[in-house]
Amino acid sequence: MQVNTLILGAGAAGMMCAAQAGPSVLVIDHAKAPGEKIRISGGGRCNFTNMHTDPARFLGQNPHFHKSALSRYTQWDFLDLVDRHKIAWHEKTLGQLFCDDKATLIIEMLRAEMAKIGAELWLQTSLIDLNHDGSRFRAELERDGKRISVFARNLVLATGGKSIPKMGATGIAYEIARQFGHAITDTRPALVPLTFSDQRFAPISGVSTPVIAQANGTAFEEALLFTHRGLSGPAVLQISSYWKEGDAIEVNLVPEHDLSSTLKAARQTHGKRNVTTALADVLPERLVVHLSADLPLGGNLGDLSDKRIDEISDRLQHWSLTPSGSEGYRTAEVTLGGISTDRIDSKTMMSRDVRGLYMIGEAVDVTGWLGGYNFQWAWSSGVAAGRAIAKQG
Repeated sequence: MQVNTLILGAGAAGMMCAAQAGPSVLVIDHAKAPGEKIRISGGGRCNFTNMHTDPARFLGQNPHFHKSALSRYTQWDFLDLVDRHKIAWHEKTLGQLFCDDKATLIIEMLRAEMAKIGAELWLQTSLIDLNHDGSRFRAELERDGKRISVFARNLVLATGGKSIPKMGATGIAYEIARQFGHAITDTRPALVPLTFSDQRFAPISGVSTPVIAQANGTAFEEALLFTHRGLSGPAVLQISSYWKEGDAIEVNLVPEHDLSSTLKAARQTHGKRNVTTALADVLPERLVVHLSADLPLGGNLGDLSDKRIDEISDRLQHWSLTPSGSEGYRTAEVTLGGISTDRIDSKTMMSRDVRGLYMIGEAVDVTGWLGGYNFQWAWSSGVAAGRAIAKQG
């Protein structure tokens, strides 16, 4: 079987690329359905992009690589596509855009766009072997118990990273990239809850509070959630991309108050009030009780010196913790690292070494913040590759 373009992976990036790549496109995936990450994202409503998409909100060894694709297919371009398909949407917080209805509407939209150009989709199809003879790629596939040889002028790696293996993530893109001479940067789980081996927060599992969380100099002001295993919530997921095993994180539990001044003022007006009661005005009561095991919080406000108030405030607003690890790829939303961008053309996403080999989406060493940024990278990189392929004719 001969096609112009073979795309490995029917996720966000692969389907977006297929919709742009011109005639004679075959997309394959070993899953039973396309776009599974789209389907489960955003609580089933898909946080499909972010109004504040900016290159500075992406990580990678080359901080400039992703600028080209993001600038040539923006969040507004994708939003226009969503509007043209009459998919209702809303903004939640911090520019995050979600479907009003089910996330599957985004998958249906992408499949409709693929159908316009006649792209074919083969599901439950396995890649058995792959090589390049100098002019075209030859892929040995298995489908419905049969072996099929597919020859393609272009090959697109859109199989994602290692995150959420229960959905079939394998990291096969890294193996193929290495086969064709591309380096892989260190990979690790990102946008992932952090864990503590002693399960110290199990007694307050479910408690959530707004914080400023920071790791290695990068801070986010969002909610923190205590879990049986450790820490989660948007603030922790965000800093997990900057955290490395063995590092401490710092949490400001009372970001909206000058806690020292608040407690000193309360001491003047409510000196007989218990310290824990006063703290429960600005923190969840269960959290205050839990913290009192480590911080001496007994007694009344009137009994506290300025120095003691400053010490309590400093501990709560500069709370240092060292997680033992993370929940790993099992729950990580994305994979940090991936195929090095050193030998990829930033405008076309094509290999500089193997003509016709394209690498897009999460497989590449570009990782966005939480909140729709990684989907936008999938759309932008997919369009960059697809349009480059179509331009070849």
